Amino acid sequence: MSADTFFFVGASGLILGGLYALMATGLAVVWTTLGVFNFAHGAFLALGAYVAWQVSDGSGGPATFLLAACVSAAVLFCLGYVSHFALVKPFERKKNMVLLSVITTLAAAAIIENAILLIWGPRDKQVPAAVEGSFELFGSALRYQDILALVTALAALVVLATFLRRTATGRSMRAVAQNREAAELMGLRTSHLFALTIGISTAMAALAGVFIGSLRFMNPSFGADPLMKSLIVVILGGVARFTSPIAAAFVVGLAEAFSTFFLGLYWSPAVLFGMMIAVLVVKPEGLFSRRTKTL
Repeated sequence: MSADTFFFVGASGLILGGLYALMATGLAVVWTTLGVFNFAHGAFLALGAYVAWQVSDGSGGPATFLLAACVSAAVLFCLGYVSHFALVKPFERKKNMVLLSVITTLAAAAIIENAILLIWGPRDKQVPAAVEGSFELFGSALRYQDILALVTALAALVVLATFLRRTATGRSMRAVAQNREAAELMGLRTSHLFALTIGISTAMAALAGVFIGSLRFMNPSFGADPLMKSLIVVILGGVARFTSPIAAAFVVGLAEAFSTFFLGLYWSPAVLFGMMIAVLVVKPEGLFSRRTKTL
């Protein structure tokens, strides 16, 4: 492998890692706070991409792309907020809440996917890019849209981390994640905070979906692959700390890029699942986690 090829594959892995971090962190926040895995996360991502495609109406450019991304994130935030009261809250006091939440979120994913199919049809679509063209760096051509995706993902993660650590609402969300009963005794509105958590998670999924939809063709079921990658990232990194899935996302992105280059596209998922199984056997709490959970 030449130095130029190594740099290009590594850059592709970092860009994938940034998008995976954006997807998986939202999923991890819900998992940490509510204790449930949101199987509708991938469907929300796909819906966010289609909303952005509808808003952009086939025209590209920075202003149109920014408007489409903001509208998509706002719409998905509202849907995520409402979905808590429909999918999770009715079962949160039941002993088998986790199983019921799995069933309801899977049902929601199926409903959203079929709604996308009915509204926008089965044909592939693509969100118009904000910036066209590419530039050469160390002998490799990198697209401006790829760099924009990575920078935006990292910026969104910094904003989320600042919100969770520096604002009263963010600290309340962290308190509920650590001890719900104590938070309720302190007068915190746990239902609102749970709904807000899912809303933020779906908004992040929408933002990731907009960029993924601008980099590759999308169809009603294209959220399944990002959901699988998010699951691998969350299990690989763990959810005990905010930075755990972010670090794991870049590991997964680089592993996918290099395994695709050396072994081929069809062997890449096997490599990622092999990594996940190895971590579950050796360090089940995750590579970058402790056994105590925080947010």
